[in-house]
Amino acid sequence: MAKKSIKNWFGFGKKEANNTNEDKVNTEVLIASDDESGEEKARRRAADLQLIADFEKSSATTADDHTVTEANVVVTDANVVATETNIIVAEPEVAAVEPETVESENAELATTEQTPATQAEVIKDAPADIQTVGSEVDEPVNKDKFFTRLKRGLSRTKGNIGSGFKNFFRGKHIDDDLFEELEEQLLIADLGVATTTRIIDNLTQQASRKQLKNAEALYDILKKDMADMLHKVEQPLEIDSNNKPHVILMVGVNGVGKTTTIGKMAKKFQAEGKSVMLAAGDTFRAAAVEQLQVWGDRNGIPVVAQHTGADSASVLFDAMQSATAKNVDVLIADTAGRLQNKAHLMDELKKVVRVMRKHDATAPHEIMLTIDAGTGQNALSQAELFKDAIGLTGITITKLDGTAKGGVIFAVADKFEIPIRFIGIGEGIDDLRTFNSEEFIEALFSSEDKK
Repeated sequence: MAKKSIKNWFGFGKKEANNTNEDKVNTEVLIASDDESGEEKARRRAADLQLIADFEKSSATTADDHTVTEANVVVTDANVVATETNIIVAEPEVAAVEPETVESENAELATTEQTPATQAEVIKDAPADIQTVGSEVDEPVNKDKFFTRLKRGLSRTKGNIGSGFKNFFRGKHIDDDLFEELEEQLLIADLGVATTTRIIDNLTQQASRKQLKNAEALYDILKKDMADMLHKVEQPLEIDSNNKPHVILMVGVNGVGKTTTIGKMAKKFQAEGKSVMLAAGDTFRAAAVEQLQVWGDRNGIPVVAQHTGADSASVLFDAMQSATAKNVDVLIADTAGRLQNKAHLMDELKKVVRVMRKHDATAPHEIMLTIDAGTGQNALSQAELFKDAIGLTGITITKLDGTAKGGVIFAVADKFEIPIRFIGIGEGIDDLRTFNSEEFIEALFSSEDKK
C-alpha cells in the first residue's frame, strides 16, 4: 500500500512527480520496499532528517517551525512507520468541531418578539429565591478597616477643618483676629455663611462665659458643636417589611452619582437578605439604563426598563406593578438628572410622584436626594428646590473623598435637618456607608497616626 513519506509534509520528495509531468502540490512518495538493504534505508532516512533540519533552520518567519499548512499536507488514514528505529510519525489529529446549535438562540429571539404583559420590559429576572444572598455578596467590612478608609476618604477635607484645627489653635490667644481667621477657614471648607456665623457666635459666647484664655480650649468646644449638628440628622434608612414594596425614589442633578449609588444600595439591601428590584426611570440617557442593567446582572437583581425617550412615569408605574406581583421588599427607582432651576423638569418629577401614588397612595416611601460633596454651596440650592418641589425624606452625600470642601455636609445638616442616610467615600462597593455622625466626626478630627 502506498504511503506518504514525512518528506512530503515539508514539500520534498517530488522527483518522481516531476518525471510524470504532474503539477500536483501534494505528491505521494513510495516508501522503499521491504527487500531494500538496511544500508540504503539508513542512507535515505539520514538524508530525510538532514533535509528537515535544513528546512527548520531556514524557517525564521513563522512562530512555529513545525506548523504545516493544509495546502502542503495530504492526510492519509495510516501512520507512517520509519523502519527499525521504531520512530512513528502519527497522523495529525483533526479536531472535530461540531456545528453550534442555534436552537437556544432561536428560542430566545422568539421570546423577545412576544408582547410583554406590561409596557416595561424586565431586563433580567432575579433567581427563584430572590431573598437569598448570593455568593457575590461582600463579606462584612471590619469596623476598624472602614474607619481607616473613612479617615483616608476625608483626608482632603481634614486639611481645612477637623484635625487641621489642632495646628490652627496651637499657641494662639483668644481674640478677634483668631475668630476672623477661624471664620475664613470654615468658609473655605464650604460650611456656608449661615452655619459659619452660628459656629463663631457659639464659640464667642463660650469663650466669654468660661473666661477662656488659651485658644486650644476652643478645639473641644468646636468639635462638640459640629458633632451635635450632625447627630440631629443621623437617621438610618429603615425598610418597612410589612409594606411591600418599599419604594425609594432617587432624585438629583446630573453627574452626582445617582445610578452608582442605586447599585451600591441594592447590593447593601441584598446583603441584608432583602429582595430588590431596580427601575430605570432615567429614560433620557441610554447609558443610565445600561449602567443599571450591569448592576442588575452582576447581582441577580431584576431591572425594569423601556426604550430611550419613554415616559419615565410609565416605567416606574409598571415597575411598581411588577414589584408588587413578585412581593419584592425594596424597589429603587432612578430618575433623570435635572437642574433644580428648570421649572418644567421639576414639574415632570411631580408627575412621576403623582403617578406612583395611583398605585400606592403612600409611595414613594423615601425620596432621596443625591448630592455631590464637590458642588459646595450649590448643594444648598439643590436641596432647597427639590425639597420645595416634591419633598425630601433623605439625603445621600457622595464623593466626599474627592474634595476638600466636605464641610458642605454641615451646611446641609444645619439648614435643612433632613436625615442623611448614606455617605460615599470612594468608588468601592463598600464605600457607600450608612451615615454615622460619631464615626464621621472622629475620622474628621483624628490625627493621621491615630488608629
